[in-house]
Amino acid sequence: MKRSILIITVITAAMMELIDTSIVNVALSHMSGNLGSTLEDTSWVITAYAIANIIVIPMTSFLATKLGRRNYYIGSIIAFTFFSAMCGLASNIWTLVLFRFLQGIGGGALLSVSQAIVFEVYGKARAGIASALFGVGVFLGPTIGPTLGGFITENYSWPWIFFINIPIGIAVAVSSILLVTEPEVKVTPRAVDWWGILLLVIGVGSLQTVLERGETDDWFSAGYIVALTVIAVFSILTFIWWELTIPNPVIDLRVLKSKSLAVAAILTAVTGVGLFTSVFLTPVLAQRVLLFPPTITGLTLLPGAILAIFGLLFSATLLKRGVSPLIIIIIGFVLFIIFSFLMSGLNLEATPGNLARILIFRALGLAFLTVPLTALAVSGLDAKDVPQGSALNNMMRQLGGSFGIAMINTYVAHRFGSHRNDLISNISIYNPQATQRINGLTQYFAGKSGTLIEAQHKAMAVVNNGIDRQSFLMSYLDAYIFVGLLFVLAMPLLLLVLDRKKQAGPVVLVSDH
Repeated sequence: MKRSILIITVITAAMMELIDTSIVNVALSHMSGNLGSTLEDTSWVITAYAIANIIVIPMTSFLATKLGRRNYYIGSIIAFTFFSAMCGLASNIWTLVLFRFLQGIGGGALLSVSQAIVFEVYGKARAGIASALFGVGVFLGPTIGPTLGGFITENYSWPWIFFINIPIGIAVAVSSILLVTEPEVKVTPRAVDWWGILLLVIGVGSLQTVLERGETDDWFSAGYIVALTVIAVFSILTFIWWELTIPNPVIDLRVLKSKSLAVAAILTAVTGVGLFTSVFLTPVLAQRVLLFPPTITGLTLLPGAILAIFGLLFSATLLKRGVSPLIIIIIGFVLFIIFSFLMSGLNLEATPGNLARILIFRALGLAFLTVPLTALAVSGLDAKDVPQGSALNNMMRQLGGSFGIAMINTYVAHRFGSHRNDLISNISIYNPQATQRINGLTQYFAGKSGTLIEAQHKAMAVVNNGIDRQSFLMSYLDAYIFVGLLFVLAMPLLLLVLDRKKQAGPVVLVSDH
């Protein structure tokens, strides 16, 4: 009984952390209006959390060793819960961004430590079930975030997106105090790699800022973008060199000598791009372009999320029966590519049902990737390197998601400008359809009330709004194609690990914890 409660506790903690990566996606416009900020500034609420996660996740193995796994885990839950409350109480956008960053720092431990506890509890014989159970949390967290966020935003107010963490966080903290123990195999604490931590924070923070703000501020025409680019490149390269040369690095990059981990890390980053960009793009497309209300937007993701649970368990069962992880990974990639190209064919007449059916391909594709990629990542590692390899792989998922959102925002903005210019070029006196449309609208508004000039302004406003809506639609559809092509280009990397095709993930995983 205690074991079951412990498993529920740690998976709930991981899901709570991951839900918060996407729960705010459907509430950005509400936050923007309530806090008096632009949508671009409000997007930092997502970015700050992601940056904090990226910084902390690869350090969890080190911090758990230094502080004690039990103390670090419980302290992180308490910090996550406290700063969730502070986010809900924030009165301006930059205070909210600060508390979101600190919330992400607290949440960073919940993913990797929860994963380690799950595998430790299940042991060798049931590692496949452990992998699938943890995969449920990894996948469902970001997926149900918009559903939950949409319901809360529409029926209550956006601060409750954060306040909902308080009772759950308290329950998880109490349960962890009672049930979480130190690992059986203890590692001697190492010296603190302060330089590595500093370089990681500066490098990742600078790069994320460049990606997030570059398009808004016209890239390298802005002096601070140039400066941050130089700082990011220098810091990241120095970080890599430093971590490879010192005896006690905060992130042991030497584990990437394992070909299976290196390939899995890249594929996990690509999966992170697909997971987080799709769960970011879809609510925005549904609300801004298709005009779905927040609750309906969130519910379109729900059928796929439910089916994904069965997909995760099925993939774990296939691995247990000896099916090559590579075959399952390929199926997952193909399903996500199908999703991307189906999304690129949507039009303004799309219904919630249309969207929900297409999102099933996304859900099953990502579900088929979660377990075998985790298995592949650690399949070539010694037992002592598994915690670091697992943390690195988790970091790559978050890194892919964070950079993917920034990249896709830039791509959408660029494509929007291009499509808008193309559509506007058709609005002229030489286009009889455009002229007829404008004249018809002018007559309509003139017949309602007001002067002819007012009617003309209103007619042009309607046309302009229609152009914007169509331009956004085409931009988002382009974005889905872009992500789908990224998955296509990543698939050949599997050829590098064909020699491991007979190593079923769970069988290999069990020696690690």
